[in-house]
Amino acid sequence: MKKVILLAMSVMFLSILQVLAASGAATCDRSGASVSARSSVMAASGASVSAHSSSWTVFGAATCDRSGASVSARSSAAAARSKPSGTVMSMPGAENSSSAHSSAASVGLLGAGATFPYPLYSKMFDVYNREFGVKVNYQAIGSGGGIRQIRAKTVDFGATDAFLSDEEMKKFPAPVVHIPTCAGAVVITYNLPGNPTLKLTPSVIADIFLGKIDRWSDSKLKALNPALNLPDMKIVVVHRSDGSGTTFIFSDYLAKVSREWRVKVGRGKSLNWPVGLGGKGNPGVAGLVKQVPGAVGYVELVYTLQNDMPVAEVRNRSGSFVAPSIETVSHAADIDMPGDLRVSLTDSPAKNGYPISGFTWLIVYKDLAKGGLSREKAEVLKELLWWITHQGQKYAAPLHYAPLSEDAVKKAEAILRSLNYEGKKL
Repeated sequence: MKKVILLAMSVMFLSILQVLAASGAATCDRSGASVSARSSVMAASGASVSAHSSSWTVFGAATCDRSGASVSARSSAAAARSKPSGTVMSMPGAENSSSAHSSAASVGLLGAGATFPYPLYSKMFDVYNREFGVKVNYQAIGSGGGIRQIRAKTVDFGATDAFLSDEEMKKFPAPVVHIPTCAGAVVITYNLPGNPTLKLTPSVIADIFLGKIDRWSDSKLKALNPALNLPDMKIVVVHRSDGSGTTFIFSDYLAKVSREWRVKVGRGKSLNWPVGLGGKGNPGVAGLVKQVPGAVGYVELVYTLQNDMPVAEVRNRSGSFVAPSIETVSHAADIDMPGDLRVSLTDSPAKNGYPISGFTWLIVYKDLAKGGLSREKAEVLKELLWWITHQGQKYAAPLHYAPLSEDAVKKAEAILRSLNYEGKKL
């Protein structure tokens, strides 16, 4: 009798699981449309997803990438519970519909690129997922990689700290646009006993990275820092080993202030470095500088703050030694913006501007259909971009990035309104 009861309970439990699987679990195809979890489906990558294993998706936290993994049912439900039924985020100037966010939970977005803004993007995408149930999978692989992937249409958006040149834009299969997300500082960081605050001039920075100044006891460094007891220690230059927008900002600055640098090395995302060790990404450079005594490198400001590393004050075009901060980057960014927002902020004439500042951008196809997106995914991406340039800006300053200026936001709005799908307004 006991065996019969146990068998009946087992059958009942399995039946409940099947009902839950049918009603709650789903997988995604490449376009983000949901597919019944009760049937076995083939994802874009060719892997089979069985109904048995999918039945647990209703309890678990799966993510949705461009190749077809599923969006978390749990986060979608939590997002739905956090708002009254039928409420959508108000976005002035952007078209919104009640279906835009209700369908968003079935669509995931995939992006790749710059490490410079990764701490900010990580925060923004986490908040957006919790608020609207849209999972954004962002791979911080460097600006060069992000540009290659958006050009190959393997991601929904690319990210770069180096805006595309006219020649680079011609290599894309269709027109793309730049959406700025914030501005930040590329700083000079180093590993010295006591880690004092150094003062550096443009010419001295260039000479260090050209290998002409190779000891910390060099007379030029002592003249700039007379109160410091600089050690007679070899300088170990650390630079990026990957294609990098941070490298572009840094080399763009050096090309403006040093003729020798401009002629011998130039500006770009990847360079033939005269000296030094290579580190992958901002984290790789910061890690090498922190580990190697006498090292000096360039990274985005937030990476030095996270690792308790010193930064140099740099003399700007006005002759002032300026420390990198939200305020000094904002001063550097206070310039007239072109309509396409492709602009360099380095060597700013602003009296209190930090001279090695730069924007960072997201890059998308102007006609999102030409980027390989479904219309549903295109709408979700446009909503995300509008949120980043508006509500999402409040997350920039706490992470030591400068929010977009009012002028930059207005011009970004015009670009976002120009986005379309097969020539039709989104």
